Amino acid sequence: MKDRIYLNDNEVILNFDLVYPETSLEVIKSKEFKVFMQSYIAHLEETDSKLYNWATQGKSLQTAIEALSTFARQTLVFSADEIESPYIEDRASALSFVEGMYDFWKAHERYSVTTDRRRESSSTTFVHADSSHNQLIMATYRRIEETLMGRANKIYRQQPAGTNAALSLYKNESFKLGARYESLRKVKFIDSIMLRTPMILHPKSNKREWAFQQVYENPLDTFKGNSDEFFCFPAKVGDLTVFVYFHRDFMSNGVSLANLFELASKKEASKKPDCVLIFGNDDGKNACTFYHDEEENIWVGSVTYNEKISYFGYMKKTVLTLHNVAMMQKGWLPIHGAFVNITLKNGKSKGICLMGDSGAGKSETIEALKSLGNEKIKNIEIVFDDMGTFHVEDGTVYAKGTEIGAFVRLDDLDPGTPYRDMNRSIFFNPDLSNARVITPAAPYSVVTDNHHVDLFAYANNYDEDLGLHEFENLDDAKTVFVEGKRMAKGTTQEVGLSTTYFANPFGPMQQQEICDPIIDKVYECLKDNGVFIGEVYTHLGRDPEDRESIVKGAEEILRFIEEN
Repeated sequence: MKDRIYLNDNEVILNFDLVYPETSLEVIKSKEFKVFMQSYIAHLEETDSKLYNWATQGKSLQTAIEALSTFARQTLVFSADEIESPYIEDRASALSFVEGMYDFWKAHERYSVTTDRRRESSSTTFVHADSSHNQLIMATYRRIEETLMGRANKIYRQQPAGTNAALSLYKNESFKLGARYESLRKVKFIDSIMLRTPMILHPKSNKREWAFQQVYENPLDTFKGNSDEFFCFPAKVGDLTVFVYFHRDFMSNGVSLANLFELASKKEASKKPDCVLIFGNDDGKNACTFYHDEEENIWVGSVTYNEKISYFGYMKKTVLTLHNVAMMQKGWLPIHGAFVNITLKNGKSKGICLMGDSGAGKSETIEALKSLGNEKIKNIEIVFDDMGTFHVEDGTVYAKGTEIGAFVRLDDLDPGTPYRDMNRSIFFNPDLSNARVITPAAPYSVVTDNHHVDLFAYANNYDEDLGLHEFENLDDAKTVFVEGKRMAKGTTQEVGLSTTYFANPFGPMQQQEICDPIIDKVYECLKDNGVFIGEVYTHLGRDPEDRESIVKGAEEILRFIEEN
């Protein structure tokens, strides 16, 4: 990024390579401070005419900004009684302006980036630099505030006054893709990320609407992006590496990947990726697409630049779609579900997998198991919370995961659940419906290990039955799983009762001819392994408040573990 500061209506990115103030005076004198003040005054013009008139005092905008900057510098040095300025004559308005500008700053999502080459790869210099900047912004605000109040504060709140997150970047000198991908060569890669958690974000979109489409033209042919406006998060998704290139207007999405996917090291990112995603591609298509580049043997995804894609689900699901089509190419079966290893205090241990589309009740049933098992369960190990794979190895079906975190609806969890790990979590629009949280869930070593499957149940959120049901006939089981029926809950564009091939619109639905024989092979092997194949009834689509049905299903799963 060549800009010293990048500012839009809800985001600020500070380039510490080009500007790094070390004193309050340097902050106030900086061009970046004046750029932000200009944005704030424009905001006042629309929202508070009285404060706008106080700020401008009949002057031109640029003259007013210079005068206010001079006034701010005076408050750093003198007491209010010593200041000679027309602004000090209305001290109440001066204080309202300062507090309002500080709140306007904090209302933005704020990030710092640096490519400090002096540091060692294992160093946290960028974290210390960002933390020092945070303290500086807070101290500057408090000094000005206390000058205008004429007294010290009585209550001090240690808020993240600087940034919400910091990124350490580098140029990937080992770019292994061909000439067709030349436009991506100069994009900086993310080496490390610092998050100030709990992190609360307010994206403009709160649900996913676009479907995922396979296309037969490379999205790179329509990519006209400026490499200085993109960043790359090299994500380890299960056993694959996906280079996620995202436009800086969607920095919150790219940074939030840190709670969901393992960040590849420089050495790992020096190899050719399995998949590439362009997130925020200004192609005018309003679509989520994926393409197989047979020449490079990689999968390429594209999500059109649009305000809608600020919803994190677009980034997460496109990454998983690329993972799924790549794994089906290897003969592995993508599972849209949740997998946990449950170990009882008596030593029994079982691998439990619940499958279903969004809102089916997978995560809710797992959470109910956690609550139920206080006396009987020794440990619950999460392997995946949304997407994983089944594969056959030496005549046995094994499960693997994709994500080290969980992206779940707050509405569907017990009230206390989101707060267990809130100090490590990222929240999205917690004040709105379909509010979400990303919480770290499992170490990468656990996610990518082979896990034995003992129970495989479809999460049925639409039927009135209760508990757990085992299929006697394998064809009946495949019919239910492949039909992928569920009652939609408003997390996507769907409403009412719907069906999705294999409950997985993220690859299998688009490539049914590839997925069908893999399903047959895996289910036959599950049967031969004596795996329980059935349904668990959640009622979540019938009545989202009906927690008793979810508890009933969890109780029967717990009984299965005890008795087998």
